[in-house]
Amino acid sequence: MSKLETNQVDPATGTTLTLGTSGDTIAIPSGVTIANSGTATGFPANTPYFTARLGSDQDIGYTGTYTKIEIDTEYFDSASAFDTSNYRFTPQTAGKYFVFGQCAFETTSGSNSGNNLVGLVTSIYKNGSNIVYQQIDRGGQLYSASKRTIGVSMIVDMNGSSDYLELYGMANGNNAGSTRVTEAISDGGSIFGAYFLAT
Repeated sequence: MSKLETNQVDPATGTTLTLGTSGDTIAIPSGVTIANSGTATGFPANTPYFTARLGSDQDIGYTGTYTKIEIDTEYFDSASAFDTSNYRFTPQTAGKYFVFGQCAFETTSGSNSGNNLVGLVTSIYKNGSNIVYQQIDRGGQLYSASKRTIGVSMIVDMNGSSDYLELYGMANGNNAGSTRVTEAISDGGSIFGAYFLAT
């Protein structure tokens, strides 16, 4: 093996400098810094991506039933892959995605209104099925809370054509027959997002 030491390598005028050929491995040792001041092409990017929020308060009840959160107001949507009418993300690039969401819950009516959040769940669904959730369950403790925010996240494999993701929430009461309801709060409290990681 020979060693070339120089400060700059330029291609012939009007051509492209190529390092290696198909099947070769170019090793960059530990401790080496690659500084790029030009335009990088051909490298994976974290697209598509989106982030959106609940545009107005949504009554999800207090009966222990999963309800899709109507995320309808986008912050970002790089590939127009988030549907603000069906509240779902259907990326057209296959690969692994980091997906995250959170629901902000608040009691709104019923006996002891304002202090009765007991069982709460934020969940991410893939293709209509629950794949990950985060839960708070305070058992039979009355006056346990009036507001809670619960977040959840994971890495999900998407096929890049028909797979879709949605955000769901659920609230449970501790006094059967009460008229209490819970809302997922708007203005950034309840959010949903995802971005591409790798193939």
